[in-house]
Amino acid sequence: MSIDGDWKVTVQTPMGAQEQTFTVTTDGDTISGMVKSAMGDMEIKDGKIDGNNLSWKMDMTVPMPMTLDVTATVDGDKISGQAVSSFGPAPFEGEKVG
Repeated sequence: MSIDGDWKVTVQTPMGAQEQTFTVTTDGDTISGMVKSAMGDMEIKDGKIDGNNLSWKMDMTVPMPMTLDVTATVDGDKISGQAVSSFGPAPFEGEKVG
């Protein structure tokens, strides 16, 4: 299955579970896209892909400004990983939609 497309994920944050939509486009060994949530939209920066492993950064502004370092693994139509901030890791999992 292609990694490109929309993914619905649930992130376990210090503020509780947060639903997000992750939209990704691949180009060779790079990824780009957006993460949309009730807390705002974040652009994927420095996105990389290595097989089924993804990594990227996002600049969060709500509830406070910080950069998130994200790693994920795609397995068919499932995705799981973690977003690491100064508050520690926030694990997430979800699946491809559409």
